[in-house]
Amino acid sequence: MSAAPADFARARSEFLTIDTPRVEDGAAIWRIARDSEVLDLNSSYSYLLWCRDFAATSVVARDGSGEPVAFVTGYLRPDRPGTLVVWQVAVDAAHRGSGLAGRLLDALTSRVADARSLSRVETTITPDNTASDRLFTSYARRHAVALEREVLFDGELFPEGTHLPEVLYRIGPFPS
Repeated sequence: MSAAPADFARARSEFLTIDTPRVEDGAAIWRIARDSEVLDLNSSYSYLLWCRDFAATSVVARDGSGEPVAFVTGYLRPDRPGTLVVWQVAVDAAHRGSGLAGRLLDALTSRVADARSLSRVETTITPDNTASDRLFTSYARRHAVALEREVLFDGELFPEGTHLPEVLYRIGPFPS
């Protein structure tokens, strides 16, 4: 699972670079999330904070001009610091279908594993989000680790009354 730091810093694919997000990327990341039409859109302010406070556990793909075209945001669970929670993954429509989300997820988990002991990855996915299910299922398969699923939050817990359940995907443990 580990890769050389240069792999993270200079991972390229057709003029794309995988990098650490900066505060200036917050607006573009918000637009990518909004345009995904799948993610729960957070406030634009929250994406600015994410790029400031959780940059070490997030990644962004940049095009040749340096503009973000995809991102993965995450954080380490305070009660389980070896667990990376992936909050959101989104790819701009022009870059979908190329495996970019998987490369971003691999780069992020490799970087986190190089910096600290990473034992698991967690995320939540609604039952109708086929793309995310495929992304995380293939990630677990690619890294030859277990994948467990269980409902974390039932739909009726959400105030809008129409939210589908959030299913927890627990991936790992990773070998030491």
